[in-house]
Amino acid sequence: MSLFQNQTLLITGGTGSFGHAVLDRFLHTDIEEIRIFSRDEKKQEDMRRAVQVSAPDLAGKVKYFIGDVRDPASVRSAMYGVDCVFHAAALKQVPSCEFFPMEAVKTNVLGTENVLTAAVEAGVRHVVCLSTDKAVYPVNAMGLSKALMEKAAVAKSRTVSPEKTKICCTRYGNVLCSRGSVVPLWIEQIRAGKPITITEPSMTRFIMTLEEAVELVLTAFLHGKSGDILVQKAPACRIDTLAQAVTRLFSPGQEIRVIGMRHGEKLYETLLTQEERARAEDLGAYYRVPSDARDLNYDPYFVQGDTNRNTLDEFRSDNTQILTVEQVEEKLLSLPYIREELRHWRGAI
Repeated sequence: MSLFQNQTLLITGGTGSFGHAVLDRFLHTDIEEIRIFSRDEKKQEDMRRAVQVSAPDLAGKVKYFIGDVRDPASVRSAMYGVDCVFHAAALKQVPSCEFFPMEAVKTNVLGTENVLTAAVEAGVRHVVCLSTDKAVYPVNAMGLSKALMEKAAVAKSRTVSPEKTKICCTRYGNVLCSRGSVVPLWIEQIRAGKPITITEPSMTRFIMTLEEAVELVLTAFLHGKSGDILVQKAPACRIDTLAQAVTRLFSPGQEIRVIGMRHGEKLYETLLTQEERARAEDLGAYYRVPSDARDLNYDPYFVQGDTNRNTLDEFRSDNTQILTVEQVEEKLLSLPYIREELRHWRGAI
């Protein structure tokens, strides 16, 4: 019996890397239906064909909905009869959001509000919203919009009975080899015979696999309370370490060229603020950050303080476990994408 026996799961942004990982995880279980909601008909057609080839007997479990989280009507049309929503639709590219910040707001903030409102109206039992470390102490438009997304989700959780709809967030760092991430770019640069480009060698980033991202969302689904933010205790690595691991696998001695930091980038990312760590619950491999239960009665804000904050640091990518080149290489080799790319690469040279 699976977590979603006889249930219907809706994934917004479902044709992305996360949606594919969830599909791989649950298609062969006793889930009743998986709904893929996205605005790109070509990616939906590609996914449909891939499922029909790999699992023709199960392809009927997957339903496809063309729509945009910016459009409340299209969201509502996909929400009827849904038991659980994984909200992954977002604008995620930092430079693009810097140049078009209002587009990030429309998708990441207003789109999330549309999903939450439709889910509550439809009586959906669980909603898990996917966020990012860039939402913590944000300095770029993407992070700012994701921070507001989290605030919108937590605020909505205060107005809805958790027995009716439980709303949680997950927050994590860089997902290795996800669509638009840096490792596939480097592999393309190596394939083209070009130097691989890094922005700043000492930059650190949290890293995780797609499978770990799915596990984090399932942890929120199983153990989160409404208004919670769930965070994995992820390791991190320097960008030059990641680059060295990729070149060792694909092209030892490949030139690594430093091009400088891009719009809106930070030297390190943060998964938990100092304030959040002071009230976070340690779940072993994860932190659970409960929502702030205070209301608009302002008096407690001024007469009650928090001495615990003075003893804690925020959870950053430069004060967590920093992986070595060998450890990053091992993590990369655990990914089907990397193993497949290496098979093609070695067959071509």
